[in-house]
Amino acid sequence: MRRDCSDILTELECWYALDSGQYLLDATRRAIQDLLDTSFGYHILQLGVSGGQQPLCQGSPINHRLFCASSPAQGVNLVADAAELPLESDSVDAIIAHHCLEFAARPHQVLREIQRVLTPQGQLLVVGFNPYSLMGCNTRVRGLLRDPLWAAHQPVSEHRLTDWLHLLGCEVLDTRWLYALPPVGHGRLRRLMSHGDRWAARHNLPVGGVYVLHATKQVAGLNRPRQPLLVRGKRLIGLVPKPAPVPTPTPRGGYLSTDIPPDEGSLAA
Repeated sequence: MRRDCSDILTELECWYALDSGQYLLDATRRAIQDLLDTSFGYHILQLGVSGGQQPLCQGSPINHRLFCASSPAQGVNLVADAAELPLESDSVDAIIAHHCLEFAARPHQVLREIQRVLTPQGQLLVVGFNPYSLMGCNTRVRGLLRDPLWAAHQPVSEHRLTDWLHLLGCEVLDTRWLYALPPVGHGRLRRLMSHGDRWAARHNLPVGGVYVLHATKQVAGLNRPRQPLLVRGKRLIGLVPKPAPVPTPTPRGGYLSTDIPPDEGSLAA
């Protein structure tokens, strides 16, 4: 990531700790929950900010949850760069990418890694800031003013992300827009802003400051050779559970398939 990844993530987590950030985080959880209800499998992975401390996948029916970050933190159980995930291909059933593309130095590589580890027909949820919104204009101005967080922000629009996913063999199913009006002011003004924001989210107007893009992986799984990976010294974590071997029953009154059948001439004699 640009600058130090841990510094950027810390600043973004501090932003989410503010009143407006908590408001957005709650709205994102509600939008994601409806999509997680239809996601099943063995493993779910969350990348980006608010992983272990404020996860977005708590309501998922998938029990095994991985929270990946580039530096150790509370609740993080996988420390790795999002552009080089130490996971086997086609091994994760659902992935939540929470602002991990727009702060990455190589967003294309991050998306390719996400597509690689995702199982065929796996669910992908990408949460990103919408540059064509009030919040997008605000972050752009703050970036020009050399704000430490937003100066490193390179937004990825929903349209561009859709094109990237199509090139990787993923199908975009739905996009939800949130945070059209920030919760500013107090009293009557605050209530009016919150009412307008909920109305825009209910009608899914594409003016929200944040989008939640839902996609699935359509390409078939590949049997990748493991020998080149061992030669390079890389070790990938296998997550797909393997079924226990089933014993082969012995046929009654006959010989086994591995035995040599009796000679037909001896039988005739």
